[in-house]
Amino acid sequence: MGKMTLDTLVQQLRAAHGDALEAVVLYGSAARNTGTPSGAMDVLVVVRTLADEALRAAGSATRSWMEAGHPAPLTFTSAEWKSSTDIFAIEHADIMSAHRVLHGTLATDGLEVKRSDLRLQLEREVMGKLLQLRREMQARYGDAAGQRALLEAAHGTVFALFRAALRLTDGMSAPYLDSDVVARTMAGKAGFDAAPFLALVAHRRGTAKIADKEAAGVLRGCHDGLERLAAWLDGVDTDVG
Repeated sequence: MGKMTLDTLVQQLRAAHGDALEAVVLYGSAARNTGTPSGAMDVLVVVRTLADEALRAAGSATRSWMEAGHPAPLTFTSAEWKSSTDIFAIEHADIMSAHRVLHGTLATDGLEVKRSDLRLQLEREVMGKLLQLRREMQARYGDAAGQRALLEAAHGTVFALFRAALRLTDGMSAPYLDSDVVARTMAGKAGFDAAPFLALVAHRRGTAKIADKEAAGVLRGCHDGLERLAAWLDGVDTDVG
């Protein structure tokens, strides 16, 4: 059996949730880039209610979607979607900046992400990612394969945080389509070396894989960049711009 496609996921979610399904939305890098979506795809699901039967039925689709290499769909009730712009400011800003509606209608009228909420969540998320990376670095000392796996797993989160951080200074709807541009721009603003993050992008794209002898240095560079990003965020004035 082939891997689950985006169309099949939408069909199975419609069957699972029925009339309660308000929207299925593609967001993240797959939505920002033009052309046919490829690679790991982020999907938002908005439902009016989330009954046990529907949750069980959607579970099969979710497992198949994850087995195909994608994150589990992010599921909100419509009330949660409309009321969570403060606590999920990063996710809301990313979705509202670039998305493709695959089914139904995504309610965005009247929704606004405040810069102060975005900064607060960012500070927490960046610090959390930094501490996680630091802990894992110690656990994988001398293990090049493990270090590469750690970098690969961190890629999506790190660049989502970079894009969110850039919105604080460059406008809430700034798309930053290219990861190279994101890394260089964020490095210039926060004052860290972009090279480790550019190496991570090249590794993810398959254009220049991180060798065993390079893994520890790239990992340490990414750690140091996140450390500097956390310090930079602490000084961002959300009352200006």
